[in-house]
Amino acid sequence: MALPRPETPSAESGGGGTLRLRGHWTLAHAGDIEATLRAQQDPEEVDATGVERLDSVGVLQLLRFADKRGLDFSTFRFREDHRALVDAIEDVSDDRPKKKRDYGVNAALARLGRRVYENGREFVSLVSFFGETLVKLARLLASPRQFRLTSTVHHMEQVGLDAVPLVALLSFLVGAVIAFLGSTVLAEFGAVIFVVELVSIAFLREFGVLLTAILLAGRTASAFTAQIGAMVSREEVDAIRTLGLDPVELLVIPRIVALLVMLPLLTFIAMIAGLIGGLTVGAFALEIPPQAYLARMYDTMQVRHFLVGMSKAPVFALVIGLIGCLEGLRVQGTAQSVGERTTSSVVQTISLVITLDAFAAIWFMEVGW
Repeated sequence: MALPRPETPSAESGGGGTLRLRGHWTLAHAGDIEATLRAQQDPEEVDATGVERLDSVGVLQLLRFADKRGLDFSTFRFREDHRALVDAIEDVSDDRPKKKRDYGVNAALARLGRRVYENGREFVSLVSFFGETLVKLARLLASPRQFRLTSTVHHMEQVGLDAVPLVALLSFLVGAVIAFLGSTVLAEFGAVIFVVELVSIAFLREFGVLLTAILLAGRTASAFTAQIGAMVSREEVDAIRTLGLDPVELLVIPRIVALLVMLPLLTFIAMIAGLIGGLTVGAFALEIPPQAYLARMYDTMQVRHFLVGMSKAPVFALVIGLIGCLEGLRVQGTAQSVGERTTSSVVQTISLVITLDAFAAIWFMEVGW
């Protein structure tokens, strides 16, 4: 049997249950150290005075060996020139208990409290940012020459014109689906003609503005966050401040104004597309002639439903623009931060839009609108 090389870690059992260590117990031999210790029986004491070279890896391996075998590490014998290293590593490698995962009602309440506190801070930040934007928008109204018209028109094209096909198509399909679903129930009562009122009221009051806001929340809010976040990462926003310019006036207000102008227009297009979707289903699937459908729509449609839907559009536009721009300005300068803030802006915007729409629907119902 070939003898091990002098530097290879080795261990041999001596008299009285003593385990004697030899060789180099260093990082270069970490695998051999683990194999050597695993092959040993439980010794009564360990003599490491025969170890020629010792580093932190060797000491940590011995600490782990003592912990697994239930040995008292203070009884291990080392050379005097190794003692300082062993004592230093033993001091920083204390027996701290592993952090236990929190369970139970108290832990759940603590997590709930932290989330409520964080959401409260987010809401306060959004309100503060809204106030700052209003102040600077009023300042621009006092001096209109500083308003960036070219940038605003550019964002109006991105936000509005580029989104028209998607908004129109989805609204048309949703209108058709609502007509199909309504007809399946109303057909049992012989009242298929009431599909006209169902589609009309649903799209004028709720679905037109809500679909448009959700689509722009996913499409536009994320784009605003990514664009401004990329500028923060490239330190362009810091350069704007260094030049004595205001990032809110240059980056935020043109985007919000573009949304305030284009979202009501897109909402109107969504309403028309949804009504056409219901008309198409009525003509081809429900045997309601287009003339009869339009006549029923003319007799039953009320302007207040249209005004209720359109009144929500500026509010949703403000929410989408503020959250998208605020999350972009919060980017920390890394690509990961841009992705996290983009995801956060989409989630916050969609959640807040649906919440506001629900409260608005309840309020208009209570006031008789």
